[in-house]
Amino acid sequence: MKTDRPTLESIVNSASTVYSLPLIHDRLTQAINNPRASISDITLIISEDQGLCFRILKLANSPMFGYHKNIDTITKAATIIGTQQLRDLSLAISVIGIFKDIPEDIITMTSFWKHSISCGIVARILASYRREPNVERFFVAGILHDIGQLILCTSIPLILRNLLKQSKESDRMLYEVQSSELGFDHAEVGGELLKKWKIPLLISEPVSCHHDPLHATIYPQDTALLHVSDLIAHALQAGSSGENCLPPLNTEAWEILNISESSIAGIVQQADTQIEQTMDSIFGGAH
Repeated sequence: MKTDRPTLESIVNSASTVYSLPLIHDRLTQAINNPRASISDITLIISEDQGLCFRILKLANSPMFGYHKNIDTITKAATIIGTQQLRDLSLAISVIGIFKDIPEDIITMTSFWKHSISCGIVARILASYRREPNVERFFVAGILHDIGQLILCTSIPLILRNLLKQSKESDRMLYEVQSSELGFDHAEVGGELLKKWKIPLLISEPVSCHHDPLHATIYPQDTALLHVSDLIAHALQAGSSGENCLPPLNTEAWEILNISESSIAGIVQQADTQIEQTMDSIFGGAH
């Protein structure tokens, strides 16, 4: 690789000028953190974006949540699901809408988002098994875990094509090839972009370290969970992030989670039934 290879900082700085987080996320965060704000104030913000509102309601009524009663208003969704959870779901859906015009000859977007959503669904189910608070943050982390791949697609497409070719020909993991040739991988790019967007470290650190979970210093358990979820999503073969083989499992990350092997079949079965319906909820059947 040439000495003038792109740096992590230059790629993230450039990407943050092209891709900015929708204003709605900041407005929702401010409203949720404001003790004087009511549920009506929060739901009004979401209701201003009809597309977002429609997708959240479809998601709230999907098998992922499993509510038996029809959730037909954002106010009802906020009451049942929670305002912070709605904010997190809005973040995930909004970010999916940001990334357009990605070169399809590098990564097929439908396949990419299917893998990301699958990872999010598995992470949410694993978090439920562990009785984690606000399992929606794990769904969001799963959806966002590979956005660094999209940044590399748009910022250094020629280099990424070469790295994809190297990965396939050498039968090595793409993130390992990226690390050896660039000095960083797509996970680090994604994590740094989330920090630029001021997304909490609770999400950005697991994204940064999902291929190297033991590197996480503040949220090692969340990172271990995302690492295992990514592996299971790859094993399900639901979509693709660009990797051509199954990532290796970090056994220490698995031990951190303390989930029995016998639970995996049930987790996989739950995820399998939720993937297509969740894709429909977010993309409206256009996938």
